Amino acid sequence: MKEQECNQTAEVGVSDLKLKGFKVYEINGEGSKIPTYNRRDFYKICINTSKSLVQYADRGIEIDGTVLFFGNPHIPYSWETLSKEYEGYACVFTEEFLKTSDRSESLAESPLFKIGGTPLFSLSAEQKVFIDAMFQRMIKEQETDYVFKDDLIRNYVNLMLHEAMKMQPAEHFFKHKNASSRITSLFLELLERQFPIETKNEPLALKTPQDYAQSLSVHVNHLNRSVKEVTGKPTTAHITERVISEAKALLQHTDWSIADIGYSLGFEYPSYFNNYFKRLTGTIPKSLRT
Repeated sequence: MKEQECNQTAEVGVSDLKLKGFKVYEINGEGSKIPTYNRRDFYKICINTSKSLVQYADRGIEIDGTVLFFGNPHIPYSWETLSKEYEGYACVFTEEFLKTSDRSESLAESPLFKIGGTPLFSLSAEQKVFIDAMFQRMIKEQETDYVFKDDLIRNYVNLMLHEAMKMQPAEHFFKHKNASSRITSLFLELLERQFPIETKNEPLALKTPQDYAQSLSVHVNHLNRSVKEVTGKPTTAHITERVISEAKALLQHTDWSIADIGYSLGFEYPSYFNNYFKRLTGTIPKSLRT
């Protein structure tokens, strides 16, 4: 049995991607070199025809045929191929590549990628032809010198996302009792519900892991262990990334003062917000103002 995956375990950096934050490639069981990557850095979409066993967070599924898979970098998964032959395509990309605005919905909230969602879709022969064609077009476009090829590829990816959302997910997942996965899912959903910030007069209600733990009625140590186990990142990292993302959006898309933006994000003094933003982004908030 082979551990062939839309999931690969070795790592490469973003610099190895063909476009900034994106790469598409073919996979098969006849010795082709499959690019590998740090699975915590990239979202993945993969079409695969094989007999396989997929473990995703606290669930597992046996597949025999063609499936479309959506991988979230915050959710651990493995893909064990049980058949001698397999074929398909895969692409990996950062959220920054796909999002055209800081205010657009986070991929982690998409029904295709969110924790607790179903990432596997069984494809008919007709659906396989369509999805294969999307990947083939992306592979071809990836090698061109067309100035707007990243926009074109982004459209292909979005088209696949919409096609998948029209499909019925695979129904053969079995559930394991895993408190860590449940708590992490609740935390990420609660985190996302704090945004977007709509008023500058009411500071962010939940700012620390302790705040989230109290809201979820769990001990903060249990929350931290669960989030790190499931996503590979500390609770504070998730909070920080979301706060910085919102800060950038407010700086670019509102006329609020920097002091008001800092206050709305939970910083009592503008100097605290300035220092926090510079430490995490390498630049000061004012630099995002046009």
